[in-house]
Amino acid sequence: MIQIDQLTPGRPATIFGIDRKACDATTWQRLHEMGFDEGVDVELLHRAAFGGPIAIRVGNMTIALRPAEAALIIVDPLPLSNAAA
Repeated sequence: MIQIDQLTPGRPATIFGIDRKACDATTWQRLHEMGFDEGVDVELLHRAAFGGPIAIRVGNMTIALRPAEAALIIVDPLPLSNAAA
């Protein structure tokens, strides 16, 4: 298990949970409302330069999170697919 901000861009993962000890209730609720729930598949798409936002795909949505918020999301990386598109 790692934090979502530690994924390599393009690497899919499944959300294991949100670090409730490091997260206030408002932030947890906001992440939950955006779809960051246990068991959901996600993918880190892009990191902005100089510590800017991190783009994450959640279902059909692309969501930008602050690095501190992304660090709260614990994921289990999925194996990379070898299938050609």
